[in-house]
Amino acid sequence: MSTLLRPPPGRSSQAPIENLLELTQLSDIDPDLFTNTRPLWTPPGARGIFGGAAIAQTLSAAQKTVPRDFTVHSMHCYFVLAGSADIPIIYHVERVRSGKSFATRTVQARQRGKVIFTTTMSFVRQNSAGDKLVEHAYPMPDVPGPVEDMDDLDVSGGTQGPFQSQRLDIENNDSEHAHVKKCRQWVKARGIISPEGGHEAHLSAIAYMSDSYFVGTVARVHKLWRYSTLRESKHKSTIDEDVLKKLLAMDDVELKRLNIVDEADLDRIRRLKNGETAVEDPIPEIGMMVSLDHTIYFHNPRTFRADEWIFTEMETPWAGDGRGVVHQRMYTQDGVLIATCVQEGVVRLRQTESKL
Repeated sequence: MSTLLRPPPGRSSQAPIENLLELTQLSDIDPDLFTNTRPLWTPPGARGIFGGAAIAQTLSAAQKTVPRDFTVHSMHCYFVLAGSADIPIIYHVERVRSGKSFATRTVQARQRGKVIFTTTMSFVRQNSAGDKLVEHAYPMPDVPGPVEDMDDLDVSGGTQGPFQSQRLDIENNDSEHAHVKKCRQWVKARGIISPEGGHEAHLSAIAYMSDSYFVGTVARVHKLWRYSTLRESKHKSTIDEDVLKKLLAMDDVELKRLNIVDEADLDRIRRLKNGETAVEDPIPEIGMMVSLDHTIYFHNPRTFRADEWIFTEMETPWAGDGRGVVHQRMYTQDGVLIATCVQEGVVRLRQTESKL
């Protein structure tokens, strides 16, 4: 089974993301050992579980080992191996340092005795900087606000995920320079996060949501094709074939409502419907796209709610050598910068058979 212990019924008093990220403490073995209480999700075509789950659950585990007046301000993560949704994950927290103003925790996520994910986090004691502060923040751009009661459609699983998203048009999308383009979206946790969850639940929730479409920014700004059209290949598709079938079965109106599909994707789907093949298509196709590392700097960590709309803006300063780097800023709806994130991932194009 996918959990170490039988999962308890979901708690109606908690938001879906709280239930999803719930941990079980293995106190009888070691008070610093935890495991996922509920099964984790594997995105369509992905090699393992959604990376945001590992990020969020390691943060949840570490938060349980620091005093309540300490709050996370940074975490630096590495994706080591693809996590399987078919077996439990064991999280081991190491209490590296517990000082007067700062505390450091390292968390390893393990499956089959191997580390699949590792992170080091730093916590800071509230109000430890004094009354006089150096302050500035990168301002939030002027963008259309979210539309209530509207959610991006998800062809792989309906709209029952733990968070909602509304993607905006890519800024500077007509530019020939990938680094000036900005991918933007609104996100928020579905439902209402419970008072019992405290600020820790909201921090874990934005850690989970920070991995939404993150490294995919590289593919979007280059207008790369992310849906495999090759039925027989030794390479794993970045998106499973069933998703492509659903996309091809939709008309233009349905596709335009589907915000996981960009204009470049829409153009290619139209051409595939007209009988053109991938070989005839000049647009390169993603062969492999996975996250390598993920860093989050938390700002104003106790002043926001993850179940209210959060604006995210992503841009990529560099791609090359089969990798790409993406920067992300996350804001409250009234413009308060609450997190700065950086991710590097593998971004490889599908090679022709003659080049293999």
